[in-house]
Amino acid sequence: MIASKVIVRSFSSSSIIQQLVKPPVQLFGLEGRYATALFSAGSKQKTLDTIEQDLDKLQGLLKTDAKLAEFVNDPTIKRKNKAEALKAIGSKITLNPATSNLLMLLAENGRLNKFNQVFNSFKIIMAANRGEVVCEVITAKALDADTKGKLESALKSFLKKGETIKLTSKVDPSIIGGMIVSIGDKYVDMSVASKIKKYSDIIQAAV
Repeated sequence: MIASKVIVRSFSSSSIIQQLVKPPVQLFGLEGRYATALFSAGSKQKTLDTIEQDLDKLQGLLKTDAKLAEFVNDPTIKRKNKAEALKAIGSKITLNPATSNLLMLLAENGRLNKFNQVFNSFKIIMAANRGEVVCEVITAKALDADTKGKLESALKSFLKKGETIKLTSKVDPSIIGGMIVSIGDKYVDMSVASKIKKYSDIIQAAV
């Protein structure tokens, strides 16, 4: 656990960076660094699946427990107090030491508001570790099973040998129609809203 703290706090040190277990996909930014450190710790301890389950559990708690979410996001509470409280919560719900350590580090560094972004980055790394390619499709209305199946088949053409697709779909009425697709590092906006904006920009430029 102490080693994990050193890893996250010393990213500027090339010797520490070399000690990290290299993830199957490189992520950047603050969230990517925390997620990479957590992946490294979990790889060494062989507890990656347990950590992922822990993070799922925590995300669920933050969605259903309003008081916990308010506590986590309250900037007036001292970092030390948050870290101690989260340590107690970790013990109560039996979190893996690496997961508890992540929470304490985020609290101590005033980064608890980044928890969901860190977890989402960790999920991307874990999906890549399993040979999965995360794909998100946003449509104005929910996809029926037949359309979703056809779309998934079409998206599989982007995959490399040995990869599988992990498709999630979201509904956003503001896009009006069409869809927005992101698969791996590729992003395609085929929404009606984007087309309207494009044509509006052309018209305004011509006036």
